[in-house]
Amino acid sequence: MKQWKPPSRRERALYVLMLLQMVLGVIYGIVFGPHLGLEILLHVGWIVLAVGLVFFFLGPYELHKKGKAPKGARCVFTLALVDSGAYAIVRHPQTLGFILLMSASVLISQHWLSAILNVSIIVYACVISRKEEQSNVEKFGDDYRRYMQKVPRMNLLLGVTRLLLRRKRERKADE
Repeated sequence: MKQWKPPSRRERALYVLMLLQMVLGVIYGIVFGPHLGLEILLHVGWIVLAVGLVFFFLGPYELHKKGKAPKGARCVFTLALVDSGAYAIVRHPQTLGFILLMSASVLISQHWLSAILNVSIIVYACVISRKEEQSNVEKFGDDYRRYMQKVPRMNLLLGVTRLLLRRKRERKADE
């Protein structure tokens, strides 16, 4: 098992920037109203925020619950591959949740600065998720490769569609 190391100064600064972008974008939208005044985007933003919160918190919860991490270890140090719950829909539910939360702040605030920050942070999140996958392939081997073929990285619509099709096939096989 890899030894956990604390995030670097650069990573901590990025996390703070992401948190500020999310919180300030939502606060801006609440206090000043959407910058562009597009009410439909504001409402979509609140829906995206709710979905993002679910995925953001469900990912670590399921890792902790089903990942068999050693006692006292962080949930990312799982010993078992988790492929149920949110992980049956996307391989990186917490990252997807984070991206959705940041996107919600853009939709709610409708401010150009929020959008610029959001794009750059999403690119970084995608790079990090690819690195995590390399680590997971090393850790879980062929099981993770099969999981990668079955479940998309962060495509929510494709993930839900595939999950529903898998369940439908399983029901037919049980009959």
